[in-house]
Parts: sequence; C-alpha cells; structure tokens
Amino acid sequence: MRHLVVALAVFMLAACAHPDRAEIATGSVYRLYFLGGQSNMEGAGYARDLPAGVFEAAASVPIFHGKTPEDGRAGGGEGLWSVVRSGHGFGFGTDGRVNSYSDRFGPEISFAGTMALGAEKVAIIKVARGGTSLAHGVSGYGSWDPEYAEANGRNQLDYALTAIQNALAARDIDGDGVEDRLVPAGIVWMQGEADAAGNRASANDYARNLSRLMGILREALGDDELPVVIGRIKDSGDTEETRVMQFSPLVQEQQAQFAAQDRCAAIVDTTRGFSFPEDGWHYSSEDYLTLGTAFAEAMRLLEASC
Repeated sequence: MRHLVVALAVFMLAACAHPDRAEIATGSVYRLYFLGGQSNMEGAGYARDLPAGVFEAAASVPIFHGKTPEDGRAGGGEGLWSVVRSGHGFGFGTDGRVNSYSDRFGPEISFAGTMALGAEKVAIIKVARGGTSLAHGVSGYGSWDPEYAEANGRNQLDYALTAIQNALAARDIDGDGVEDRLVPAGIVWMQGEADAAGNRASANDYARNLSRLMGILREALGDDELPVVIGRIKDSGDTEETRVMQFSPLVQEQQAQFAAQDRCAAIVDTTRGFSFPEDGWHYSSEDYLTLGTAFAEAMRLLEASC
C-alpha cells in the first residue's frame, strides 16, 4: 500500500508538473520511456566496441539515469537530465548534480537511436541495479518488492518512483530555455536472472510479482495500459547440469505467461544468438546494441496495437 500511495503522488506530480499553458506550445513534447531492471539493463558493453556513428540519432535523446543505492539506504532516485552517450552501464554514478560516466553501456544507446528515428521526440528514464530480484530476500543485491519493510523501508522500487518524480519535475529537459512536456509512453524491463538463480518460490511467483510491479510503475506514469516490453532471460548453460540459473526455464515460462495475460505486453527473445563472452551472466557489447534495437522495434509494434 505504501508504494501505491507513492505512485499516486508521482502521477499527480506528472499531471501537474506541465500544466496546459500557452507557452508549452513553444517547447518540445517528448514521448517518455522507463528502462528498468537488473544488470543486463544496467549494461556490460564496452564503450571501446561501439561502432562509429552509433550516436548520430541517440545523441538527440535526453536521459535521466536515477541513482540506485543498496536497499534501505537514504536517498536514491537522484539524477539529472543529460543526453544519451556511452557510460550509462556498469560503474555509472550520479549525485543528482553531476554524472560520473564509466567505460560501459547498456541497451539504452540503440533503443534511443532507433526510437529517435520516428517523427516524435523521445526521452528516457533509466533505473537499474545489478543482481536485484523481484522478491525480497532472494538476492543479496536488493529487490523491487513492494512489501519491503526493512531498515528505512526504501528499496529499488522506491528509488525508481523517486527518479520518475524527479525526472517529471524538471521543466526544461533539453536545456533550450523553454519548458518541455513529457508524455509517458512505455516501459522496458530486463530482469529475472536473480529470481531464477536458485529460489524456486521466487521463480514460480515471477509472473505475479512482475504484474504487480508493472502495475505500480504504470500507475506512477499515469496509464494502466502503458505498453511494457520485457527481455526474456537467457542462461549461458544449455543443459540442467551447465545452467548458471537453476530455475531459468521456469522464469522464462513465467515471463511468457505475463505477456500472454497482458494485452499491452510483449517479449523480446534473447535466447537465440546472444553470447556470454566473459562471466556467464552478461552479454557481449554487440548483443546490447541488438537488444536495445529489439526493444525499440517491439515497443513500436505495441504502441500501434495497444
């Protein structure tokens, strides 16, 4: 209930932050997308591997990358509007005034570049923390569980709601001196590995937990039928003996169940062609570009039909 109250407050801010005034017509209208999840949304691609020209379209896309401390910590959700570039992957940091960029990137680059090819302007809120689960107590890295009540009661969901609130509160996100308008348009979710790793209960409840979380995020963004695109998790092991996630098939089934039961949801399949060059958990640089493009293409199809 606490999270639902917070989500409602965020929605009220979204509705009031950009009132229908004559001067808004001279600013820009942005279709806003929320990108969230765990490490494969955070991103392990290397900036050195990015092809030339990859930022030609993406550089026009504003991004608000929210801070994600450990569960139970003060703050969280701080950020500032900047533009899409490399460095929003592993090692990214922000204090809400200055961003600290890393040498890594995630799917945000090609997602932004693909979405920016349309007629409308787009903007991104990104909130992701590696290792986090939907169910509390499953992962040592934190959770998105709405029922989290330890320490100060704030977890990754709270940080995400705060990031949405902070992002929507900004008036001029592109720095041109004119007030802009943000129109929530979709959610992209890449997560599930932590729930699949070794806890049967969290894997078995994944569809229900994901549906509950998406409901809260949709409410925070002001549309209970907001399109949701999720990435199907991939295991680097092909057999029961070589899997790194004991219950990855179960979570994959649960992800399919969520999409089948939600007419405004779709799955991007990462199980074919994606590789694990280093640690068995994270994709190659090329895969993150493929993933972001696939997210954008799936989102466009959902927007046309939902």
